[in-house]
Amino acid sequence: MWHPPENIKHPLPDVRWPTEAEAAASRWFSPVTIGPVTLEQRTWVPAMVPWRATEDGFVTEDVLDWYARFAEGRPGAIVVEATGVRDIPSGPLLRIGHDRFIPGLQRLVETVRRAGEGHTRLFIQIIDFLAIKRRPEKEKFIRRFLDVNDRYRAALGLAAAPEAEVRERLLSLPDPELDRLLDERDRESLRYGFRERVTDMDRPHIRELPKVLPGIFAEAAARAEKAGFDGVELHYAHAYTMASFLSALNDRPDGYGGPREHRVRLPLEVYRAVRAAVSNRCVVGCRYLADETIAGGNRPEDAAWFGVEFARSGMDFLSVSRGGKFEDAQPPAVGWAAYPYTGPSGYECMPTVLSDRQGPFGRNVPAVGQIRQAVREAGLSTPIVVSGGIHGFDQAEGILERDEADIVAAARQSLADPDWFRKVRLGRGGEVRRCVFTNVCEALDQKHLQVTCQLWGRLGLGEPGVKLSRDGRRRLVPPRWEPAP
Repeated sequence: MWHPPENIKHPLPDVRWPTEAEAAASRWFSPVTIGPVTLEQRTWVPAMVPWRATEDGFVTEDVLDWYARFAEGRPGAIVVEATGVRDIPSGPLLRIGHDRFIPGLQRLVETVRRAGEGHTRLFIQIIDFLAIKRRPEKEKFIRRFLDVNDRYRAALGLAAAPEAEVRERLLSLPDPELDRLLDERDRESLRYGFRERVTDMDRPHIRELPKVLPGIFAEAAARAEKAGFDGVELHYAHAYTMASFLSALNDRPDGYGGPREHRVRLPLEVYRAVRAAVSNRCVVGCRYLADETIAGGNRPEDAAWFGVEFARSGMDFLSVSRGGKFEDAQPPAVGWAAYPYTGPSGYECMPTVLSDRQGPFGRNVPAVGQIRQAVREAGLSTPIVVSGGIHGFDQAEGILERDEADIVAAARQSLADPDWFRKVRLGRGGEVRRCVFTNVCEALDQKHLQVTCQLWGRLGLGEPGVKLSRDGRRRLVPPRWEPAP
C-alpha cells in the first residue's frame, strides 16, 4: 500500500474513556431516527468484506459467525458487506441477484437479531461492478489479447507484414519502448489487466447501463426487504459502477456524463427505482465519496452538491467515505487483478499510522462536515454518517458536538474489538482492544483472504470450538468478552 512520502509514524492518540453515566448522557449513545427506523445509538459498523461467502455468493456459517460477533457489541447499526446485485460469478462475495439467495440472507438477519438481542438495526450494502481482468503475462497479452491495428503496424514499419510478424516484433521490444508505443488503454491492460469503464461507449452493455441498472438494483432491494433487513445502502462509492457515473472523470455523451447535473442522473434514477420497489418501512440510503482524491476527480464541493441532491430526493441517510479508486492504484503482480486501495486514493480511504503531518485519525471529517453543512443549509435534515480513522469516545463525541456528522462509524476499530461500543457504554472503556491502524486486515482483503485482525487472530487458537482460517493460522472471530461483575 502507498504511504505519504513524509512517512511520519503517528502514535495512537491518548484517549479518555467515559464513565457509564457520562456515556449514557452522551450524544454518541443517544437515539437517532433514520427514515422509518430509530437507532438506539449513533454507533455504526460500516460495510467490510470478510471473504467468507461461498464461491457462488451464498451465506455460510462463517458469515453468520462474523456478523453475530459484531451484533454482540450492540452497535446502533451494522451494514452487511458489499453484496452483488447481478447474478454473475464474483468469487466469495455475497450476492443478492436472484431469489435463491434470500433464504441464506434471512438466516443472516435472524442470526444478527438473536445475537444483538434486538438492539442493532441491520442494513445491507448493494453494489454493481464492471469487469476487471487479472494482469496477464507479457507474451500472453501480445500473442492473444492485443489488437494489432494500423497504428502499431505503421509505428513498426510493418504495414504489409503478417500479423504474427508484428506480434513477434512487439514482443522483442524492451519494456520502456513497448510502453511508449502502446496506447493508454493497451498499456494499462498489459501492466494492470483490462478494466471496463462506464465511458466505454463502444461496448453495448456499457451503453445500456442506464437502462438496466435501476431495475437490477430495485429487484435486489426488494429481496433485501423480503429477507428481513431494515434497509439497504446503495454503494455509490470508491471504484465501482455507480461511483464511476458520479465521478468528474465520467464524460459519457448520452446525458449521463459531463456536468454534475448529468452525472448524478443515474444514481438518482437508481434510488427512485429502489424506493418504489420497497415498502415505506424500508430504509434506503447510500454510501458515496466526500473526495475522490485523484487527479481530475470530484472534490468536497462536488460531494456537497451531490449530498444536497441525494437528500432532496428523499434518501434516508448519507454515509460518506473517501478515495479508493483504480486510477492511481499500484500495478498488481502478474496473475493478480488491480486493487483500488493501493495508491494515494486508497490510502485516503484507509490511512495508517505511517502518514503525513495531518495524520490518519478523522481525516475525512472536515469534508463530511462540509457536506452536512450544505445539506442543512438546503433545509434538509438527512442524517450524515462519517467514518475514517475513528478511534475513541471523545473524538466521536466531538464530531457530533461540532455538527460535523450525525452518526460516527468505525470499521477497523470495530474489527479490532467488536465489543468496544458496549464496553464504552458500560463505562468499561479501559478494556477496549484498540486498533493500531497498520492495515494487516487490508492486506488480507487485498489477497481475498479471510479478513481477521492481528490483535486477535492468534489468540486462543487451541481453545475448543475455535474456527480457524483455511491455512489454520488464524481464528475467524475474536474471543468473546465476558463482562466481570
